[in-house]
Amino acid sequence: MRSTLLPNPRRAEGGLSLTDIPLPCDDAAPVQRLLSRCPAARPTPLTPLPDLARTLDLAEVWAKDERGRMGLGSFKALGAAHVIASQAVEARPDAPEGALGDRTYVTASAGNHGLSVAAGARVFGARAIVYLSDTVPYAFAQRLQDKGAEVVRAGRTYEDSMDAAAQAAQDNGWTLLSDSSWPGYTEVPRILMQGYLALMAEVAEALDTDPTHVFVQAGVGGLAAAVAAAARRSWGESPRIVVVEPTAAACIADSLRHGTPTRVAGPVSTMGRLDCKAPSLIALRGLARDADFVQTVSDAEVAGHLPRLADLGLDTTPSGGASLAALLLSGPYRDTLGLDGTSRVLTFVTEAP
Repeated sequence: MRSTLLPNPRRAEGGLSLTDIPLPCDDAAPVQRLLSRCPAARPTPLTPLPDLARTLDLAEVWAKDERGRMGLGSFKALGAAHVIASQAVEARPDAPEGALGDRTYVTASAGNHGLSVAAGARVFGARAIVYLSDTVPYAFAQRLQDKGAEVVRAGRTYEDSMDAAAQAAQDNGWTLLSDSSWPGYTEVPRILMQGYLALMAEVAEALDTDPTHVFVQAGVGGLAAAVAAAARRSWGESPRIVVVEPTAAACIADSLRHGTPTRVAGPVSTMGRLDCKAPSLIALRGLARDADFVQTVSDAEVAGHLPRLADLGLDTTPSGGASLAALLLSGPYRDTLGLDGTSRVLTFVTEAP
């Protein structure tokens, strides 16, 4: 199956009406204040790719390289750990380390979100329990345990493991720390998504000129919605924002097409961290307002471009390279997207291999 492009039909309408669902945050200042207290916090590179820009007949291409973020290997380090740090500072402002010794955080993870929960819990004295589906590799479960998390296997899909984590939180009085959101569960994931704004603040500081296009990958949509909200705050309506999804898990595209949150069915995608069949409602509301297009890409298409990314010094996974792969696959949509020799394109490499 080949890449497809969907213009966002909700953009002109100002988004979707989702009762009681908040929009994403767009102010990075609170996140930056917290990160200034963290000795492991460092900006990640914004890597120019001039050879790729010339090959694609574009003015500039940049990749925000999140592979080294805080030693955890992905942008997710900014999410769940931001929630835990915020709650620790609230509990004990002058000495937050160890402040959450009476708290248990439980989550489901298809990848790096669980590492962020585990790392944050360890720093602030909390217990972390991470539910994994049967498809998550053993090596990742071991990484979680090495960070101090307890691992529980539940179900064949991420959604199954998320249901099990939510039930465990309810049964035991634990704090559910999901990177998705749904009716009645919005406060924690909104703070989590706010953490991702730090990477966009770094981008805005590093760039001398505004991008004309932003390609960003989506699973449940948290990163994409945070990136889009920050882009609109910094650069207004001018950048064209392209959300990139696996063909096997195009929940954002289908939800925008139908005008309502839509759960999709499909095979397991090799873009494992993006293989989410239902959108976060906060993210969906934000993307309905802010995104211009959704581009779907197949597993085979992305896999075919990973060696090229490695040659550029950006060795990553299918999930991590999806937005750059989408740009490489955008030729048939060049006119629709408004890509030409003056275009300046921002992309994201979201995780280490």
